[in-house]
Amino acid sequence: MAAAVQSQLSPLRGFDPTLLLVLNLLGTFVFGLSGGLAAVRAKLDLFGVVVLAIAVGLAGGVTRDVLIGIPPTTFRDWRYLAVAAGAGLVTFLAFATVGRFGRSINMLDAAGLSLFCVTGAATALQHHLGPVEAVILGAVTGIGGGMLRDILLRETPVVLREGLYAIPALVGASVVVAASKAGTHELAFPIIGAAVCFAIRLAGIHWEINAPVARSQATDP
Repeated sequence: MAAAVQSQLSPLRGFDPTLLLVLNLLGTFVFGLSGGLAAVRAKLDLFGVVVLAIAVGLAGGVTRDVLIGIPPTTFRDWRYLAVAAGAGLVTFLAFATVGRFGRSINMLDAAGLSLFCVTGAATALQHHLGPVEAVILGAVTGIGGGMLRDILLRETPVVLREGLYAIPALVGASVVVAASKAGTHELAFPIIGAAVCFAIRLAGIHWEINAPVARSQATDP
């Protein structure tokens, strides 16, 4: 129901609402696995694992919707909560198996990031936010869960200190926003935005590319 309403409002014509829902749920599940893995490695109990999985899977979309000023879609559709909680249970019960597929999860996580940065920007545009705000909210949708995960585990968010994570999300969202503001609403541009985000993220993982950091005082002359 929520997906159908979103498709009617979206400025990006061509999205199939059922496919979009499936991809969003898949991304939620993958991000939930990421949160569950981090929780098990931090030696949290079953409740903590499930809570962290839900936080990672849903936080980005919830933050985006709250900033826009609309009721969070993930709370109005029970399937999102069920999928995120299910990811936590799967990780808790089969940690050894899930952990062995860490590399594959990184790739799926990159795919989820790519999808969410595009759909996040589209959601912001459909509610008449400006281009800069839409790009930022697109990135927030993709990286918000991971940031909350690290904060709850009392770590500096990975997206702020290593790897290309936030940058590809910003680039992917920018493609969608630029196309929309130019009056082009064809499906090809969201696909291009997601593909660019995905490619940059995988390049960062493969070659361990990081954003520049300031020299520490200890190494300054």
